[in-house]
Amino acid sequence: MGLSTNEIKEVIESGKAVLGIEFGSTRIKAVLVGPDNAPIASGAHDWENRLENNIWTYSLEDIWAGLQDCYQDMVTDVKSKYDAGVKSLKAIGFSAMMHGYMAFDESDTLLVPFRTWRNTITEEASGELTKVFNFNIPQRWSIAHLHQAILNQEEHVSRVKFITTLAGYIQWQLTGEKVLGVGDASGMFPIDIATKKFDTGMIRQFNELNAPKNFPWKLEEILPEVLVAGEDAGTLTEKGAKLLDTTGQLQAGIPICPPEGDAGTGMVATNSVAVRTGNVSAGTSVFGMIVLEHNLKKVHPEIDLVTTPMGDLVAMAHCNNCTSDLNAWVNIFKEFAESFGMEVDMNKLFGTLYNKALEGDADCGGLLAYNYFSGEHITNMEEGRPLFVRTPESKFNLANFMRVNLFTALGALKTGLDILFKEEDVKVDQILGHGGLFKTKGVGQSILAAAIDAPVSVMETAGEGGAWGIAVLASYMINKEANESLDDFLNHKVFAGQTGTKIEPKAEDVAGFNTFIQRYTRGLPIERAAIDSLKA
Repeated sequence: MGLSTNEIKEVIESGKAVLGIEFGSTRIKAVLVGPDNAPIASGAHDWENRLENNIWTYSLEDIWAGLQDCYQDMVTDVKSKYDAGVKSLKAIGFSAMMHGYMAFDESDTLLVPFRTWRNTITEEASGELTKVFNFNIPQRWSIAHLHQAILNQEEHVSRVKFITTLAGYIQWQLTGEKVLGVGDASGMFPIDIATKKFDTGMIRQFNELNAPKNFPWKLEEILPEVLVAGEDAGTLTEKGAKLLDTTGQLQAGIPICPPEGDAGTGMVATNSVAVRTGNVSAGTSVFGMIVLEHNLKKVHPEIDLVTTPMGDLVAMAHCNNCTSDLNAWVNIFKEFAESFGMEVDMNKLFGTLYNKALEGDADCGGLLAYNYFSGEHITNMEEGRPLFVRTPESKFNLANFMRVNLFTALGALKTGLDILFKEEDVKVDQILGHGGLFKTKGVGQSILAAAIDAPVSVMETAGEGGAWGIAVLASYMINKEANESLDDFLNHKVFAGQTGTKIEPKAEDVAGFNTFIQRYTRGLPIERAAIDSLKA
């Protein structure tokens, strides 16, 4: 049994609740948890990045107004549910979308607008650093942005005093500490798994590469300090308290855990931080992460190497496209129904169409689709052209049509994960699914199980997301016992007794997905022709 309303009110008013706030790409979300780590209140603020001078960015004003509005929305939720005010908290955690580039000068002024993970403007730097380090450096990573600015001879580079991520920036402003959780840090620059710090050998290589430019800084001087989950990362200052709570109610002195990236909080929220576990987050984009037993044998441009919040090595296949095209087709069916004067319940429509896919042929009856709204680096497509293709002999019916659109939502992911399973012999005992693709019970789950030929579980808490994940990390920092690992804390104090559903892969579905993926791979020149022939 959970806590009663009066017990929760007492927890909040005595300052024993823990707060997590995550900056997602379209929403800032706050989750307040009680002593049992279960959510007791939440708040949110919707926001959008903007394209300015060909750079995807959010302004500092957007960041602070969004954070303050999200916090007040949580306070309002607390007031309406428990008639309580928030004056103190036991701990706070901040997380945000990973990567990107925020560079500051000696006066702590932002030198150029925040360059987010969404920018693909660092191809030259990414390629050069990957060769120098013999380690895949994706375009999204902070070091790729810094090196591209150097290659572009941007005048701000010589004035850089500190670079960080969005989560690191929030932490710095609220605590005065220039620190970063190891998971988020692993999207800035490669981590040495032995030390859980930035790789000093690669830092030296970077400094040597840029020595002729005579910058007044060395790389190690401008990066944040790296911390693992559970370590002390500072406390909320008087200035920070006023920045977070503009009404002045919140007191200073609250411990704040190491700031993390959304990949790390997703691992926590799905209880997949242990070796040989993994998770797949499937919404607008999709990524799969597997915690590795050992390093990969070779460098793969399709695979990012990041870490868990404890610093264990994680292989990540990240794809730009997942449900956008699928949602567009469902909306066509909604329009069709409304044309006949029917009122459409979207949950029922999604459920009906998704379940229809389970009636289709194992290999989708010879149909082929590409869900590329935007470019897809795993298959080397720089732009997107959503496509549906069939031969006259294909079995074209509703079940196969829905099935192929669900299959293709995982097509690029399957391409990336197959590198891990088939070329690198990576082993995984369990994958946890979370995100919009898994909302219709059993459908997305069984299709993912077929794609990866491994059991897929969906937890009841999977919908809580990264804001809950960072709240749990803040709770771990203050509630862990001596030598208690994050994995043990999650198993015994967060997920104990939680029921999830597990689906084992069916042999015929696995064979069907393999047939589909062969067709998908052979058909990629069709997608290439569409990009070349059909200009936006």
